Amino acid sequence: MQNKGLVKLFAVLFGLVSIYQLSFTFKANQIEKNAEEIAINKIPETEENYRAKRSAEEADYLESIATDTVFNIGIAKFTYNEVKAKSMNLGLDLKGGLNVILQISVKDILKGLANHTTNPVFNKALDDASELQKDSQSTYLEDFFVAFDAIKGDTKLASPDIFYTKELDGEIDGTMSDDEVKQVIGRKIDESIVSAFEVLRKRIDEFGVTSPNIQRLGTSGRILVELPGVKDVERATSLLQSTAQLEFWDAYKGEQFFPFLAQANEVLKDIVDVKETTEEVKSEDAEDATDSKIDELLGDAETDSTAVAGVNPIFDLIRGQGYPGGPVIAKFELKDRETLLNYLNSKEVRALLPAEQRYVKFAFGKPEKNSELVDLYALVGNRDNVPPLSGAVVTDARNQFSPTGKSEVSMQMNAKGAKIWEEMTGKAYSQGSQIAIVLDNIVYSAPGVTSGPIAGGSSSISGDFSLNEAIDLANVLRAGKLPASADIIQSDVVGPSLGQEAIDSGSMSFMIALVLVLLWMVFYYGKAGVFSDIAMLLNILLIFGILSGLGAVLTLPGIAGIVLTIGMSVDANVLIFERVREEIAKGKAYKEAIQDGFSNALSSILDANITTGLTALILFVFGTGPIKGFATTLLIGIGTSLFTAIFITRLLIDWYVNRGGKLDFSTALTKKLFRNINIEFLRKRKMAYIISGVVIALGLGSLFTNGLDQGVDFVGGRTYQVRFAQDVSASEISGVLSKPDVFGSADAKTVGEANNLKITTKYKVDETGKEVDEEIRSKLFTALQPYLPNLTYEAFIDNTSDTKTVGIMEQYKVSPTIADDIKQASFWAILGSLIVVFLYILLRFKKWQYSLGAVAAVFHDVLIVLGVFSITYRFMPFSMEIDQAFIAAILTVIGYSLNDTVVVFDRIREYFNEHTSWEFNKVVDISLSSTLSRTLNTSLTTLVVLLAIFIFGGDSIRGFMFALIVGVIVGTYSSLFIATPVMFDTVQKLEDKKKKNS
Repeated sequence: MQNKGLVKLFAVLFGLVSIYQLSFTFKANQIEKNAEEIAINKIPETEENYRAKRSAEEADYLESIATDTVFNIGIAKFTYNEVKAKSMNLGLDLKGGLNVILQISVKDILKGLANHTTNPVFNKALDDASELQKDSQSTYLEDFFVAFDAIKGDTKLASPDIFYTKELDGEIDGTMSDDEVKQVIGRKIDESIVSAFEVLRKRIDEFGVTSPNIQRLGTSGRILVELPGVKDVERATSLLQSTAQLEFWDAYKGEQFFPFLAQANEVLKDIVDVKETTEEVKSEDAEDATDSKIDELLGDAETDSTAVAGVNPIFDLIRGQGYPGGPVIAKFELKDRETLLNYLNSKEVRALLPAEQRYVKFAFGKPEKNSELVDLYALVGNRDNVPPLSGAVVTDARNQFSPTGKSEVSMQMNAKGAKIWEEMTGKAYSQGSQIAIVLDNIVYSAPGVTSGPIAGGSSSISGDFSLNEAIDLANVLRAGKLPASADIIQSDVVGPSLGQEAIDSGSMSFMIALVLVLLWMVFYYGKAGVFSDIAMLLNILLIFGILSGLGAVLTLPGIAGIVLTIGMSVDANVLIFERVREEIAKGKAYKEAIQDGFSNALSSILDANITTGLTALILFVFGTGPIKGFATTLLIGIGTSLFTAIFITRLLIDWYVNRGGKLDFSTALTKKLFRNINIEFLRKRKMAYIISGVVIALGLGSLFTNGLDQGVDFVGGRTYQVRFAQDVSASEISGVLSKPDVFGSADAKTVGEANNLKITTKYKVDETGKEVDEEIRSKLFTALQPYLPNLTYEAFIDNTSDTKTVGIMEQYKVSPTIADDIKQASFWAILGSLIVVFLYILLRFKKWQYSLGAVAAVFHDVLIVLGVFSITYRFMPFSMEIDQAFIAAILTVIGYSLNDTVVVFDRIREYFNEHTSWEFNKVVDISLSSTLSRTLNTSLTTLVVLLAIFIFGGDSIRGFMFALIVGVIVGTYSSLFIATPVMFDTVQKLEDKKKKNS
């Protein structure tokens, strides 16, 4: 081998750099462990909300040392921030936390750009675009333009009541064509999404999560946010979705609207469904109680004596009243908010308002702590529904404590805001009225002004905030508001205790697989196996070093990718060692045999790894989240495996042989294995075709009848992994949850142990928002309560505990829209990999028959894996859902199958050029026989690795591993009995045709 000194230098440098990079990971883990211990010692479990306080204390400690020198390696010193930035981060599935895809509402942005126009064509196009989105792969803006063009008639986008507005004046004018306006609107939408991205990034930075990840996904208005390690998921999702629409409104006195309520109640009697409302009035006593509340509320207001008789749509909902002179009209239950707003905003009821109140804006307050009651306010509105003052004027905000010790938010306004604020507070002071502070349409507080106009623009917001709420509100106000609502269309929440279990199971499977492979190589190749093991250990060091250096996130599929790389990295050494054994068998001296063995194996090694690398690259491009992590580690592993197998193993072997050592590349037990084999594979191809045809036919029959167990990735829905204290029946739980008063339809499957269920439902799958998520979890808890004795709802949903063993361990949500996108991306990923590999093999082997044989084998393998999943998913004791991880498995199977096939094709090409007098069928049979040792050896080591992960790895990747196991077995078979025979038959058919025509 040439340039041994250079190889040694690179090996040493790469090894040292990897150790250097990994040292930051070890140091960061040490510091964070210390921070955790400090928080535990400082805050005992006896304190209320001790977990949240510990988390805050931990974050405060790490922030306090952020710029302190914490790591000194002699030649350089590093602060904690620098150490953390250089360390390898754990992904969501290993550390716990939150992964969401947010959809910024382009519909809201369009409404804002059109100044909330009432133009019927515009609004109809918005509604039509929403319908188109259900089955479309286009963006909402593209569908809006299509919908508008379909119904526009003479209406133009540049109309004064659509986009030719005061705000867009200078960018759009009335003479512009629709195509010109579309370009401007497209740019404005893009600017708004970029603005949303920056707002979210600032909020996340303020939130204090270590190693967050935020990415914009294409041009669709989707933003990916990953927050590994975040424990307070509810707080994080609220922070992400809050539009931070801060507004200041003058408020009416509540008693001004008592007569209006009485009149509205009367009008609604003739509108509201009498039967439905009557069911709410349970008894005469309930009516009497309501009557007394109404009398108390109305006081001196004139009422009709019949106003409270019978059914009272509004008065029956009243549960309390505000204080005299205050801004609260009355108190209602949380569940009745939407109903009451629909009543009060109906055109029949609003027609009752006097002229000076016709633009009144009704809004509910922030729910009282530990109460189901909420206050109703009446705000002084206007024709344009625009507040006198908005949060856009806030230049700074900080959380602080009031003189009574309550959390509040202080804020500073700009000059324009300060002037308006002085006018508003002066007016409120002179009238004895209140100013309502409204955030995202919720009245947080409505204080009066007792000391005259407030000058200078400095003020504070109070509203019975918790400390975290005050901190988050201040962060949101500083970061700015989102330009439109943000809905969570896909989310994955993993509890920290489940993440720790994943680390434990992943580490165990990694170590077991590594030990088994190391032992096998020594058993089969003797001393040469020891050298390959040393190269493999260096390979692992390099993989982790590169991951750490890139700042990559290590996930559970990522660990699976590394472990799989261990199995597949053996392949290069096996190819080399088998070629060396062949050269020794020819009687060559050891040095010459080693030289020729490495040289002859190089072509096969490169072809095999390039084809696998191409499929991994496609997986990286089309995959998201954990799947991208799997592809990343596989790509890195392929590169490091090539370096260590070709150069490091060679370096070690040459060193040993040059010192007089003797290498047989075998042991006493394996020396004669697979020697002098000459199997006539082609004679058996028809039988193989029949067997494969029958298996594929059975699989297709099952696919058409049973189908596949499609996960929420492909159909949309919500999935909850729930753990119970005792074993439960999955079918029984499915029955309970499928009752009409629960979800109507739900599916529960056992995952791993019998006390661990994966529960999936499509209940309200098209609806998003915190309220819907809360409703579904509440229903789930209520239905499961008999199986969860002594467990509170708070403990059931809590995801902050590192030691949680019962309740929701993980939750996952995918909207139908993004499920369609995932399906499409998966289809293109598989198709793309087939096309790329077909072209690569065509380029390398110069004959389309080779490409056809390889692709035929891949189709064969994919169909059999799909068939096996379709036939067995109903009775397998683990989840076999078809999701993104399954697509990753299919692509890996494609890569593996091609790896085997390309090695065989390489040998056929070599023998065909060497033995020109041989018949082609003889070339093929001998080629297959001579590579049989390598084929079985590589398959066996890979299977050992996969079985180790399957048995000892986490439940979440068991289905993924099963697909790979089936794929490896079928891939090994197809490279021998499908790919090569198909290639042979097409070549032979072409030759026969030529002979016939000549």
